[in-house]
Amino acid sequence: MLHTFALFAPPNFIDNLLLKFFSADTVNYVVWPFIQIGAVVTAVAVYALYATYAERKISAFMQARLGPMRVGPWGLLQPFADALKLLTKEDLTPDKADIYTFKFAPYISVAAAFIVFAVIPFGPDWGVITDVNIGLLFVLSISSVGVLALILAGWSSNSKYALMGALRSSAQMVSYEVSMGLSIIGALMFARTLSLSGIVSAQQSDAVWFMFYQPLGLLTFLVSGIAENNRAPFDLPEAESELVAGFHTEYSGMRWSLFFMAEYAAMVVVSAIATTLYLGGWYFPFVYRFTEAQGHHALYVIISLIVFLAKLTFLLYLYFWLRWTLPRFRYDQLMDIGWKWLIPTALVNIVLTAIAIFTVQAVDGWNGLKTIEAMSPSLNLTGTGKAIMIGFGIIGIFITAGVLSTINRRARDFNLKRQRRNIRLVNLRKGKPAVAPPATNE
Repeated sequence: MLHTFALFAPPNFIDNLLLKFFSADTVNYVVWPFIQIGAVVTAVAVYALYATYAERKISAFMQARLGPMRVGPWGLLQPFADALKLLTKEDLTPDKADIYTFKFAPYISVAAAFIVFAVIPFGPDWGVITDVNIGLLFVLSISSVGVLALILAGWSSNSKYALMGALRSSAQMVSYEVSMGLSIIGALMFARTLSLSGIVSAQQSDAVWFMFYQPLGLLTFLVSGIAENNRAPFDLPEAESELVAGFHTEYSGMRWSLFFMAEYAAMVVVSAIATTLYLGGWYFPFVYRFTEAQGHHALYVIISLIVFLAKLTFLLYLYFWLRWTLPRFRYDQLMDIGWKWLIPTALVNIVLTAIAIFTVQAVDGWNGLKTIEAMSPSLNLTGTGKAIMIGFGIIGIFITAGVLSTINRRARDFNLKRQRRNIRLVNLRKGKPAVAPPATNE
């Protein structure tokens, strides 16, 4: 009971308890951040365990079967059985492999995924570890280091399958990082800050999630994020049907599991950034009015955390849903989606967002029309301005579809009907056999 109370107690109670043993600066800048970091790392590690269970259960539901049922009630202890198995398996190293690089690559992958959580705002006040004014750039820069881990793992394995997976990883991640970086610019035009907490505050002050202003930005970011995480249907770096397992073919035991822990942690990162940029983060209508406004600060933070996790869980479910719904793309299709479709979509979205913001500013005060409440620190619109901006977002979908159709009108990679129509069966001339057939006496 005491542990439960301490978990949900307001930070003032915890601060008063810690101040009996440490100074104020030590509590604020050392002890309390360590508590937050420990809570986040533990939560993400436990999620990585049970995400495998959830994915197997969801896929089983889609395929009318049971999934894990043996270990524990409904198979709930299956993740711990898998972890124990991986810990006790032999750790193999290929002959002629670069030993130090081979062993160190999985740790780079995990570190790149977990460091990002330091700036993600899971909630207001003590719901975020630290608020950096360039938090979004920090996320993009650190998460891109995960590409290096995959390349090092494939190159150091001294295996052609692992090397092919590493080459695919480098090309795929570099390609989709471009569209991912461009897709967030539209949301930043409204928030006018790179701080992730500031972006959530901008949506709270405007009382509108940016997904209504930026449907194209959200779609482009999610598709790019799925490809960035090497998840189906973009799992070309692994490609079990052709590359055995891709970049981690030669790994076994716990080092093998570290790559998957990093993959699931990266899924949480992408979902958390999408939630922060487009789904309002921890903000939900009327929560502030019935909690913080009534003097219940701790309850406000806890409910905001629950709201953030609910949105995050919904986006994570999309990962599992897509994996068991769509087939893997060919490699040429993978590159075409990134360069011919997503990057033009992100660029068109930037132009349309700039035109929309200019229009809202231009009509403000015209014939008594008021569209803008405030311009600083973020762009806050009136009801009329919000309606205009949402209209631009919907119209932008059709404009972008027309632009992409014009750009890719000669592309036939996805026109399977035309490909089947153009198939021609050719009877090749047969050469002479290497061994003459025996003569027959008639």
